[in-house]
Amino acid sequence: MAFLVMGLNHKTAPVEAREIFSLSKERAKDGLLHLQNYETITEAVLLSTCNRSELYAVSDDAEEGFQAMREFLFDLTGADESMEKYLFCYEEKEAITHLFKVAASLDSLVLGEGQILSQVKAAYALAKEVGTTNTVLNLLFHHAIAIGKKVRSETKIAFQSVSVSYAAVELAKKELSGLVNKSALLYGAGKMARLTAEHLKSHDIKKIYVANRSFDKAKTLAEEIGGEAILLKDALVVAKDVDVIVTSTGAPHYVIRPWETRKLMAKRKGRTLFFIDIAVPRDIDPEVGEIPGVILYNIDALESVVDDHVKDRENEAKIAEKMVAKEVNYITKRLKYLTFRPLMAELTERAEQIREREVRRALSKFGEVSEQDLKQLNQMTKMIVRKLLRLPMMELNASAGTKKQDFYMNAMRSLFRLERMGNMGEDTFERDSYRYAEQ
Repeated sequence: MAFLVMGLNHKTAPVEAREIFSLSKERAKDGLLHLQNYETITEAVLLSTCNRSELYAVSDDAEEGFQAMREFLFDLTGADESMEKYLFCYEEKEAITHLFKVAASLDSLVLGEGQILSQVKAAYALAKEVGTTNTVLNLLFHHAIAIGKKVRSETKIAFQSVSVSYAAVELAKKELSGLVNKSALLYGAGKMARLTAEHLKSHDIKKIYVANRSFDKAKTLAEEIGGEAILLKDALVVAKDVDVIVTSTGAPHYVIRPWETRKLMAKRKGRTLFFIDIAVPRDIDPEVGEIPGVILYNIDALESVVDDHVKDRENEAKIAEKMVAKEVNYITKRLKYLTFRPLMAELTERAEQIREREVRRALSKFGEVSEQDLKQLNQMTKMIVRKLLRLPMMELNASAGTKKQDFYMNAMRSLFRLERMGNMGEDTFERDSYRYAEQ
C-alpha cells in the first residue's frame, strides 16, 4: 500500500497550465465515478482550486500508481504531454506532509488564507459521497482537516492574512494611486467577488457595478454592498466609464475578448483601463493585454502584493510547521499498521469460521444446552482463538515498516493458507483440515 499525490500548483505551473487542469465539481465527480477504469488506484480524492489541481490516491504499488494517476489526470483534463513538466509527485511521508501543509494553508499562494481548508473539506466530502475513499484516505483527510483547524486556532497565521481578493484590490489601489472617487466593475457574484467588493468599499471607492450571468445573484450582491447590478450583456457599455475591472467568474471560457475590448477602448478616448483577472480558468483573453491603453494582470501577478505582507506571518508559520511535522510523524506510525489490517482481518475471520464450525459440531453431540452454557462455551473458545493469535499478531505488528515486513506477511499467508482458504468452499477446507490433522 502506498499513499501518493500528483498534481500542479502555483509553485510549479503558470496560470495557463493550471487552467487546463482546473476542474469544476461536476467534472471532478465524473472523473471519480470512472476511477474503476484505473485498476491500480484503490482510493482517490481530487482537490482543484484556482491555485492547485491535485490527485491524492492509494495504490498497492507506487510506480504503477503514479502511472495510473498520470493517465487519470490527462484523460480527465485532456492535457497533452507538454504539461507533464509541471506535475509534481510525492509518496508516503512526503505526500502526507504535503496534504497537511495544504490544509494548514502553509502551501498557499497567500500564507494563512482560510479558503483552502473549506476546499479540502469539500474535495474529501465529494470523494466520500462517490465512494472513492476508504480506510487510508479517511484517516489522512480527517487528520489533515483537524490539523488545519488546529493551526488556525492555535497560531496567528491567519491574523490579518491577505486573501487573493485583498491582493487584487491592493494592486488596483497601487496602479490607480488610490481608489477614492474611482469606480469598479466586477464580473461574477460569488464568494470571491463578494470579498473583492468588501475590500473595495473599505478603500472608499465611489461606485461598484456587478455583472453576472444570473442577474438575480448580481442584484443580491449589489444590494449587500451598495452597488449597482447590471446585465452581463451591458457590462462593457458601463465599462466605458470605470477605472478598474476585476473578474472572478466560474466560466469555462473567456468572458472578455479582444474584439469587444478594442471597441470599448476606442470609446474611452485614451483613458487607461486596468483589468485584474483572478479566475482560473481565466476570464480574460490574454490578447486583451496587448491592446493600447489596457493594463492586464492575472492571478500570478498578485504574488508581488502577497510578498509585501507575508513577513508578518512567517514566525507563526514556523510554529505551524512544527505542529504539522508532529502530526505527520504520528500518522505515519499509524499508517504502518494499516498495511497489516487486511491480513489480520482475514486471519481473524478464518479462525472465527473454524471456531464457530467446531462449536456447532460439538453442540450437535451434546443434546440440549442452556443459554448460559452456550454463552460460556462461546466465551471460552473465543478466548482460546484470541490467545493463539496474540503472539503471531504481535510479531506481525512489530515488523511494520521494517525489512521483515514482507517476510512475515508472506509467512503468515503461507502458514495459515489464507489465500488458498479464501478460494475454497467450506466443505473442501473442512476435509483438508482433518486430513492434515490425521497426518
